[in-house]
Amino acid sequence: MKLNLVEIPRVKSISKEDFYNNYVKKQRPVVIEQLTKDWPAYEKWKLEYIKEVAGDKTVPLYDDRPVSHKDGFNEAHAKMKMSDYIDLMLKEPTNYRIFLYNLMKEVPVLQNDFKWPNIGLRLVKQLPMLFFGGENSKVFMHFDIDYSNILHFHFHGKKQCILFAPEQSKYLYKVPHSLISREDIDFDNPDFDKFPALQYAEGFVCNLNHGEMLYMPEGYWHYMKYVTPGFSMSLRAFPRKLGNLAKASYNVFIMRHFDVLMRKWKGQDWIDYKNEKAIENTHKVLNVN
Repeated sequence: MKLNLVEIPRVKSISKEDFYNNYVKKQRPVVIEQLTKDWPAYEKWKLEYIKEVAGDKTVPLYDDRPVSHKDGFNEAHAKMKMSDYIDLMLKEPTNYRIFLYNLMKEVPVLQNDFKWPNIGLRLVKQLPMLFFGGENSKVFMHFDIDYSNILHFHFHGKKQCILFAPEQSKYLYKVPHSLISREDIDFDNPDFDKFPALQYAEGFVCNLNHGEMLYMPEGYWHYMKYVTPGFSMSLRAFPRKLGNLAKASYNVFIMRHFDVLMRKWKGQDWIDYKNEKAIENTHKVLNVN
C-alpha cells in the first residue's frame, strides 16, 4: 500500500500573471521546467563546478539520525571540506546532507550565476541558501518555520519531492512544539499498521530534474529524497495570509525557544513525550472520522 499522491502539474514556462492567479493565489504547487534556461547556473552548476570554486570551504553536514535533546537547533552532525564531501557524493551513496548553507556569502562568484525571477512573488532579497545531498539521502517530512512561499530549484541530477498541504497535518503525526512529523515514518514505504492515519493523507509528488523549479506554497509539508547526488537552491517570499504570518511569528519567537528550554530541562523525556503525543493527537482524529 502506498501514500495517496498525485503528480504535481508541470509547465515549461509561465507568465507571472498565470503563475500568481493559478498557483500562488490558489496555493497549489507547480513545477516550472525551463525557468533557469537563461541562467549561467543552468550550464555551470554541476557538482564538479562547486568543487572547483568552493572546494576549500569547510561545510556543516547533517545525517538522518533522530532528533536528540543534546542537539542544538539545526546543529550540524559533522564537518568536512567541500571538496572531500563532493568526492564522497560522486563515489558512493551517503546520507550526509548540507542544509540551509549560505555558500554564496563565502563564494561570491556564485551570486553571478542566478537571476531573481520576475514571477509575481515579492522575493526576499537575501542571499539564497543551498542544500546538498548524496544518493538516497533524505530530508525528513517537515514544514518551514516562516511559512514562506518557496521557489525550490534543483541542479545536477534528480530529486524526489513529496508535499502535503497544511490541512493534511492532522494525518501526518505532527510532533508538537516542532516543525516535523515522527522521524520513524518511512515516507517511501510507510507502515500503515503502525501509522494508520497516513492512508487518509492526500499529497503531491514530483521528480525534479536539473534546472527545474518547484513552487511550494505557504506552510506546505515537504519530504525530499536525492535520487542521485545533487544540490538545490531556495528563494522565498513571506506568507501572504495574515494567519500564516501569525503562525510564523509564533514559531520564530516563541515555539522554537520554548522547545529549546524544555530540552534543556527535561532532556530525552521531552523528546519522547512529544513523539508519544504525535501518535495520540493524530489517532484522536481517526476516532472522530
